[in-house]
Amino acid sequence: MSSFVDRVSRSQSLIQQLLAGILRASLGLLFKGFINPRFSVAFQRRWMDLMAKTTLHAKMVASHDADVAGVPCRHYQTLHAQGTILYLHGGGYVGGSPDSHKAITSHMAKFANARVVVPDYRLAPEHPCPAAIEDAVQVYQQLLAEGVQPETLTLMGDSAGGGLALATLQALKAQGAALPSSMILFSPWVDLTLNQLFDTDQEIMLTRGWLENAVSAYAGDQPERPATSPINGDLSGLPPVLIQVGADEILLNDSLRLCEALNQAGNPARLQVHPQRWHDFQIHAGVLADADQALITCARFIHQHRKEPQP
Repeated sequence: MSSFVDRVSRSQSLIQQLLAGILRASLGLLFKGFINPRFSVAFQRRWMDLMAKTTLHAKMVASHDADVAGVPCRHYQTLHAQGTILYLHGGGYVGGSPDSHKAITSHMAKFANARVVVPDYRLAPEHPCPAAIEDAVQVYQQLLAEGVQPETLTLMGDSAGGGLALATLQALKAQGAALPSSMILFSPWVDLTLNQLFDTDQEIMLTRGWLENAVSAYAGDQPERPATSPINGDLSGLPPVLIQVGADEILLNDSLRLCEALNQAGNPARLQVHPQRWHDFQIHAGVLADADQALITCARFIHQHRKEPQP
């Protein structure tokens, strides 16, 4: 019996290795090749949403669109959802949408048994900083006004959405708002100066040239200000933070530096570096076992820090 189990386990491992190889090659060709400054922003946005059609929406998770505080939002929810996640999608502040990130957000709703709200916040260059922060803050404040208690609320984001989540949290703190129970960031882009990118030849999605264009569109000539590079802002008095990042991406240093800075500021922050994984690998939830396991870890982190609603 144990021999049979071992064979099945080895077979599953080989399948996952094959899948990872196929995904890596496909992303290098179809994402990095087209999410590129030589194409218009409008084309890149359409391409991101088109590529999202190859990712999986979690089963048994309902979704609908409804504005929150005047901001268009996608809502994902399990049948008996407990707790709320406000998720800010990535895309370099110039692209991405609730559609492009449906695999992450729908699977987070499933694994965390939560309601997930995904704002379709305003994008640059039409709407540079601080438009995205304003949208995120408005949605957060409206959720509280509707009765969502901060003890049951988690703030999440990936890539530029991770930087946006941290900038939003800093803005909320400056306003004296009640902060969420925890924050989770995937490969957060928190330093738009690009001065300390990780030197790697394994990056299969992002290029320095594309990041430079996104910086120009969103931050203009002030990429170092805390609103656009929140690692330079006030990091004290924040809730517990979980950071996940792939070992093979040029934004690795942003995660390493942010975790260290958060801990130095007195905040409990955990960093998980996933070997041989690329930027936003969690978007392959439902296909890649590592992506599922990463999101399950996030769900446990949420439940660990979420408190029961006060009467």
